[in-house]
Amino acid sequence: MKKLPKNATVALFVPCYIDTFYPQVGVATLEILEKLGLGACVFYPDGQTCCGQPMANSGAERSGEDTHRRFVEIFKEFDYIVTPSASCAGHVRHHYDRIEQTAATRRVRANIYELCEFLTDVLDVDIAGDLGSRFPHKVGLHQSCHGLRALGLGTPSELVETPAYAAAHNRVRRLLEATAGIELVELDRVDECCGFGGTFAVFEPDISAKMGADRVADHERHGAEFITGTDTSCLMHLEGILRRQQKPLQVRHIAEILNSNG
Repeated sequence: MKKLPKNATVALFVPCYIDTFYPQVGVATLEILEKLGLGACVFYPDGQTCCGQPMANSGAERSGEDTHRRFVEIFKEFDYIVTPSASCAGHVRHHYDRIEQTAATRRVRANIYELCEFLTDVLDVDIAGDLGSRFPHKVGLHQSCHGLRALGLGTPSELVETPAYAAAHNRVRRLLEATAGIELVELDRVDECCGFGGTFAVFEPDISAKMGADRVADHERHGAEFITGTDTSCLMHLEGILRRQQKPLQVRHIAEILNSNG
């Protein structure tokens, strides 16, 4: 594992829906950073709120600009900003072009990382050696649209790369494959949207629910016990469908799996 520069600071950004509905994901993220010896340099900035993504998803990005500026003000002093949300990290990095590109704004956009991205690209973590992660279950990976296309956590299927290349260049899959005891199931449609899409699930509930049911069925066909991913929003959508269908299949954010020791 690589060491951070001396006196580097890491800010933990916990998105709204994780803070409200899935606080255990935020806790797991912090515990992973602590296990890697970063506890002394990790901070949770007071006053943090939304990154502004919901407004953008609704086509009202201008309404979110004050939220963007507040986010920059809160996080501008940190060397790294780590969040267990690919969609929020992608929003900050790519949609904060709407506000003034001050030195602080550019710094925040450049320094925000989704958790898996931080573990692989910044720390070069050895999951077995550095974390000792163990999760002896059959797991299906849901690859969120934002993670694939906004952050490049993997290779989207529309690029028509070979399966071997796509697997080798998928940060999330690489971390999961290094987790002891895990069995990753192969899906028919490896990166199809779950149908959540932020407010799309509100404005087009029937289409959204059908897309989610299709994703659940794909995991079921291949014997998955758990569905994991980098976005709790997608997992929340799939979990709601599973509950309505009264299925035993469960969801776990990847931070919870990487933080597990069996």
